[in-house]
Amino acid sequence: MATGLRYQYARLSVSEKLIVVNILVFIVLGLVTALISPGLDNWFALPTDFFDFLSQPWSIVTYSFLHGGIFHILWNMYILYVAGRILLNLFDGKRFLNVYFLGVILGGLLFLLSYNIFPKLLPINTSLIGASAGVMAVLIFVCTYMPNQEVRLIFFNVKLWHVGVFVVLMDLIMIPLGSNSGGRIAHLGGALLGYIYARQLFQGRDIGSGFANFVDVTINIFKGKEKKGPLKTVYKKQNSAASSKANYKKGSHQKKIDAILDKISKSGYESLSQSEKDFLFKAGKGN
Repeated sequence: MATGLRYQYARLSVSEKLIVVNILVFIVLGLVTALISPGLDNWFALPTDFFDFLSQPWSIVTYSFLHGGIFHILWNMYILYVAGRILLNLFDGKRFLNVYFLGVILGGLLFLLSYNIFPKLLPINTSLIGASAGVMAVLIFVCTYMPNQEVRLIFFNVKLWHVGVFVVLMDLIMIPLGSNSGGRIAHLGGALLGYIYARQLFQGRDIGSGFANFVDVTINIFKGKEKKGPLKTVYKKQNSAASSKANYKKGSHQKKIDAILDKISKSGYESLSQSEKDFLFKAGKGN
């Protein structure tokens, strides 16, 4: 049974795996705090005080795995599922994680900054939990990158840029009303990250590449260096003709992707032919 579960998990997309992790953390941490160690979640929530944050710096990421209730996590995971599918039709899993976790971090930093500059804005002794900043980053990213793509909302279709404008305006309106002001501020931080990331990609710049490299280096440090056998010198004759052919195919492949993405940004995803959609899907999977 365990093998079957591992197999099913391995087949999930990166966004679906993230959803599974969030749900498992919600269940396990809920049971532990209720039955064994009340207040344990405080070590993972993002505090409002800057010096408290310095004592638990990991909370700038771990807060996103905590949720205040069943409806809180269900809504966040539903939006992440929908927006994540759109993003992963365009890009690979690494870029999805860049957008998501950079949104989490910027949302948390904006929350901290706002509380320490405007302490009366937020309730005393509050803390930040929830994946909303990361979810907003993914949602606003796709709304910015594919503004004219239409999605179905119950009885009618709306364009993604309409969705983006609506959710951002709702957060701006709710902040002065005192309804979850800290969470709303974090939402806006995530939204800002998603917007900037998408706009920079239009200019050919991936602002998440440095973050991805940092994560790779950190993972390699914790994994440790693999033991290596005696060094061997191997001489391999380069096939220049084959190399040139491979480079040409790679360049042509990327040009086709760029042309399709440009078409999406101008006319929406539905303007693509079925063959273009299939090609983009396979490219996003790394095939």
